[in-house]
Amino acid sequence: MRRPSVTLPLQVYRAGLWIGEPALAGLLAWRAQRGKEDPLRLPERRGLPGRARPVGSLAWMHGASVGEALSLIGLVDGMIARGFSVLVTTGTRAAADLIGARLPIGAVHQYMPLDAPRWMARFLDHWQPNLAVIAESEIWPNTILELDERKIPLILVNGRMSERSFRGWERCPRTAKALLSRIAICLSQTQEDGARFAKLGAPRVSVAGNLKFDAPVPPADPQQLAYLGAMIAGRPIWVAASTHPGEEAMVAYAHAMLKAEFPQLLTIIAPRHPARAPEVVECASAVGLRSARRSTGGRPHPSIEVYIADTIGELGLFYRLAPLVFLGGSLVPRGGQNPIEPVRLDTAVLHGPHTENFDAIYQALDRAGGTLAVRDGVDLASLAGELLRDPARLAGMARAGHHALRPFEGAVARTLAVLDPFVAQMKLQRLDRSDRVRPLARA
Repeated sequence: MRRPSVTLPLQVYRAGLWIGEPALAGLLAWRAQRGKEDPLRLPERRGLPGRARPVGSLAWMHGASVGEALSLIGLVDGMIARGFSVLVTTGTRAAADLIGARLPIGAVHQYMPLDAPRWMARFLDHWQPNLAVIAESEIWPNTILELDERKIPLILVNGRMSERSFRGWERCPRTAKALLSRIAICLSQTQEDGARFAKLGAPRVSVAGNLKFDAPVPPADPQQLAYLGAMIAGRPIWVAASTHPGEEAMVAYAHAMLKAEFPQLLTIIAPRHPARAPEVVECASAVGLRSARRSTGGRPHPSIEVYIADTIGELGLFYRLAPLVFLGGSLVPRGGQNPIEPVRLDTAVLHGPHTENFDAIYQALDRAGGTLAVRDGVDLASLAGELLRDPARLAGMARAGHHALRPFEGAVARTLAVLDPFVAQMKLQRLDRSDRVRPLARA
């Protein structure tokens, strides 16, 4: 099928990023000065490789941030089992730190270059992937066009298209179709996501479900789990995870409201961005609560009321320590955070009204009773108090959450089944090439 031509907006975009390379390099340097980029690996963001390409067939998988990258682990394992090496790229330092420690033998990590034509071409010229797998909603025009030019199949997995993004793309339908028609297969999370991709011009769309339901639970250091568990034993505990500005003040207010009934209460706050820890300290101090920061060596001693978990990759530790979690990004309009990990680690979950990023999951969990919605800080304090004084209800919520997640599982197997024909085709091409270069037998 003939691809739609590259539209004028795409041509302008490509030319602008080609001309704007020096400005992009300056942006990367500015971000590195502020700790948002790894200065030692900054060349990778310009498409310069940090290591040699593995020999043989290579699948490139990209997940922009922590959640997307971790959702790919099952696919990484599956492609390695099928004889591929795997290159995993991410766009954030947090994702790089986490995924680097969890990749199996046979997989390597690099940073994703910015979407400048020359940088992406340099990246692809070095790595020469046989297959590209990109997670969720990473629709970068130059990346898609460069892959198409090299005839490298691009699979969009765990595809997500919010109503807001859909309306934005609808304003430029020819450009949307020019890009999405170059995706070999789009595997969406839900029927709604799939319908939006199809309306925008993706020619082959299928619903495979959400890979995050099959992702391994976040690990925890067993020594730290034992150490902190002994330190806080006997105290009522809850966690406010992945909080955003405005939510820490509500969580601190809730603790202050509960303090009379639960004088030993420990609130663990893990801000979405650990660099905001000083703001969280101020929120606790504003209502008279004593706090300690984990990143500076603080510990949740009996006199500490708010323990600030301002570190990367330790939510698995804190979910295992507490029976109750409030998930942030939901009392403020940020779309909510993924509830799968805490539910799978046997916690009851509270959330605010803003959960549109994970609507289908929260609706199923709310219906089953594994999660409960709160409206504001007062409501949060009231419901947290009810649950903390009723351990049996907390345990029941945890069981209900597990049960509600089961129908959503299996996305990894469904996605690998779609990838298998591409794997078979590449093996046939490899055999064909080896036959063509085999020396003639002597007469």
